[in-house]
Amino acid sequence: MRSSAAHRGFNCRPPNRFTPPAPSWSAADAILSNPLEEFSLIARLIAKLPQSRQTILGPGDDCAILAPAQKSQIVTVDSMVEGVHFKIEWTTPEALGARSLTVNLSDIAAMGGRPRAGVINLAIRPGLGLRFFDRLYAGLAKEAAAAKIDIVGGNITRASELAITITVMGEVPDGAMRRDTARAGDEIYVTGTAGDAAAGLRILAGEMRARGRHRAYLVNRYLSPSARLEAGRRLARMRPLPSAIDVSDGLAQDLGHVLERSGVGAEVEVAAIPRSEAYRAVVGDDLALALGGGDDYELLFCLRRGESAAVLSRRLGVAVSRIGRIVSGRQVRLIGAGGKRQRTLGVTGGVAGWNQLREH
Repeated sequence: MRSSAAHRGFNCRPPNRFTPPAPSWSAADAILSNPLEEFSLIARLIAKLPQSRQTILGPGDDCAILAPAQKSQIVTVDSMVEGVHFKIEWTTPEALGARSLTVNLSDIAAMGGRPRAGVINLAIRPGLGLRFFDRLYAGLAKEAAAAKIDIVGGNITRASELAITITVMGEVPDGAMRRDTARAGDEIYVTGTAGDAAAGLRILAGEMRARGRHRAYLVNRYLSPSARLEAGRRLARMRPLPSAIDVSDGLAQDLGHVLERSGVGAEVEVAAIPRSEAYRAVVGDDLALALGGGDDYELLFCLRRGESAAVLSRRLGVAVSRIGRIVSGRQVRLIGAGGKRQRTLGVTGGVAGWNQLREH
């Protein structure tokens, strides 16, 4: 529950993707001048949000009513705050709406869950008109429909910066994957590639240069991530249940969360950390972003020995790489070519990832 990037150096002004107009009237201004506008805006925004038969009563009452769940329930909440998690001129309202839900869905995926329902708290600032929020919710609704999740309620308030907080409820049909079940001897795997989103963020911030398709790929990985919901559900059918986490704060830091909760250490083969063609072309051989960058929203998981990455890739429907193994102790050993130890870290430090309470 940590939606965030690995770096937040908002000092450069990148090329604009969306520049909010400066109208004399905005949604926030209208709410202040007429409280009835709040309910009008709510009605406007929820009109196109998906609903299914599992929702007995959706938006419009004091509470939503959901049909009884058949399995254990899981709940997650995440916030995206302007100037902390995004810059509005870097993206489109549709992409921002989709991303604000995706970061929650990634938590559901990490536990092998199926999302059921969500509620949204929208803090709006002056200067953003109805068209912006129509587009924001259009992107959110499209993502919700794809994930088969009902948006059943929410709240709107005024703030100095735009903020989107979403709580998602889900269920775990096959048992929940947790961070505290990794054991010595387990193999460590990760889906997809690492560090792409962090590179995309630095490109947007003007701290890294890239062109053409490599630039487009890395920037898109930051602005429009995907939650590995299907891969998570398939993983949760395996026995014994894997230990898992989504990579939102950075591969090394999120692995550290698993190790700390499980009371174990790890050996990580740095050459095995998967990096995309675009990452290699733009970043080169530097592994700092692959280890410490956030916002990839891949799944990192630990399994008992015996499963090859190729077999897992076919079973999960996404590329999987084996990057190391769980060992006894409380250290992380980075292993280079030929099995040579490059660096030893504590399970809670050594490679910086994202921390919500630290200035970036």
